[in-house]
Amino acid sequence: MLPNYITQEKLKNFIQSALNEDVGSGDFTSLATISATQQGKAQLIFKDNGIVAGLELSKYIFEAVNQDLKLEYLKKDGERIEKGEIGLLVEGSSIAILTAERLVLNCLQRMSAIATLTNQYSQQISHTKAKLLDTRKTTPNFRMMEKWAVLTGGGINHRFGLYDMILIKDNHIDYSGGIKNALENTLNYLNTMALDLKIVIETRTIDEVKQVLDFTNDNESVHRILLDNMPNATLRNAVALINGCIPTEASGGVNINTIKEIAETGIDYISVGALTHSYKSLDMSLKAVKN
Repeated sequence: MLPNYITQEKLKNFIQSALNEDVGSGDFTSLATISATQQGKAQLIFKDNGIVAGLELSKYIFEAVNQDLKLEYLKKDGERIEKGEIGLLVEGSSIAILTAERLVLNCLQRMSAIATLTNQYSQQISHTKAKLLDTRKTTPNFRMMEKWAVLTGGGINHRFGLYDMILIKDNHIDYSGGIKNALENTLNYLNTMALDLKIVIETRTIDEVKQVLDFTNDNESVHRILLDNMPNATLRNAVALINGCIPTEASGGVNINTIKEIAETGIDYISVGALTHSYKSLDMSLKAVKN
């Protein structure tokens, strides 16, 4: 099932754009070396251990190249994979299989890497109430797939873009003249534009946390307080100060070695940019099956 931010139209446009980039005016190597009527079979072989993601996407890619290709899936997205296992079998036009090969692998390798990394982070905080979020630190024009992979790996998608949430960060606060001004300006704008968007605001110090709490005493407008780059001791103090009245999120410099202790401060959410900008692609290949 596709996430709600991936429509059939967006999926079709992504695949067509990616195929245009790769195939251009023709897959001339395949056309030159293989008969147009040649039929073949290939298998996807995993060369790394991890969590697979992108198999559902591969179906759409193969179908876009040639609807007559026959697909058999031996694994499902979200399942653990081991080196040497086979993920899928594809049979039909040899040229079509080769034309689709690189786009299928490019997506699967990257999405599986993100799902695997997300799973590793999630395991570090599974004993706490903290939930793992992704960020907008994604590859341009590949965000849909990267966020989809985070979901597959057990994480939660943060806002998809600039349009579906208000996230008031440090620069917004500084440019608007402080937290109170930033929040008042935001509420006025949302009211004027008749927009119903959740508000998250970043804080850098305990004093800024207090300013947000003071503002929300009279106006329950903030949906989450983001605690940015705070030492764990400060995070604990901030969480205690907020005392559950507004959900909390930790961000900034989170890595696989620090996330456990951050989660143990009592934070509700932890956003991790590394999920989509610091992964290492999983190795896999699509190999012809010889008769």
